[in-house]
Amino acid sequence: MRDFRDAKAMAQTLRDALKAKSISVSHSGSLELVARTLGFHDWNVLSAAIQSSQPVAAQGKGPPAPSLNGGTVIPVAPMRDIVFFPQLISPIFVGREKTRRAIESAAANDGRIVVITQRRAEDDDPNFDALYSVGVVADIMNRVELPNGNQKVRVSCGKRVAVVRPAEADFLAAEVVPLDEVRALDTEAFALTGEIFEAYRSSTNTVPPQSLYRYAGEPGVLADVVVQLLEVGVERMQQVLEIRDVVARLETILGWMRAGPPAQAS
Repeated sequence: MRDFRDAKAMAQTLRDALKAKSISVSHSGSLELVARTLGFHDWNVLSAAIQSSQPVAAQGKGPPAPSLNGGTVIPVAPMRDIVFFPQLISPIFVGREKTRRAIESAAANDGRIVVITQRRAEDDDPNFDALYSVGVVADIMNRVELPNGNQKVRVSCGKRVAVVRPAEADFLAAEVVPLDEVRALDTEAFALTGEIFEAYRSSTNTVPPQSLYRYAGEPGVLADVVVQLLEVGVERMQQVLEIRDVVARLETILGWMRAGPPAQAS
């Protein structure tokens, strides 16, 4: 089997073969077909895997690696109606048995859990088709058993990660790769931070919290923090989480603030 890093060449070969049969497929369409053929969720996830420094390891072979560089299998905790971002420290409340087992497995190993948002909050037993493909990896800081039988787990969120391959057992787990930021220190990114502060002031009719200004030198973090302060809904927050390009992330949020709050469904 060819290495998944040959995906672009494979996509071109596929297009040429189909063209010879008078079947027209776009470049992006051929990339999506190759990604799914290789077992990836979509081209974005495969692209993230290609950009990792090492080939993705085969699912279920050996213990989790100590870093995220080559594809790592980590337990997954699905979240309802909330999107977690890098650098966020927050509690999660665990009641579902499968999620509890994922937390127990993580705590028994290196303490890392992948936090991913569900597409439908009402889904009580989601599989990977019911989850978004991008989340964050988080370190478990502490756990507290609550009187109602649930568990309060405090986590510290780290990098964005993309699910490469699910590994479902008696709890959700997945092989993931990091999604490193692009243009994080670009001049345009820093220029947009001033526009973000001004747009926040105009759209909310309030002065930006003083705490926001500490992120003026970190445009990517600023974008992540600002979107959590806006009432844009889970889908838009997830959209921002999935944008690796910091300039594009800032421009997206800026556009929303200038356009006003999204229309409510009737």
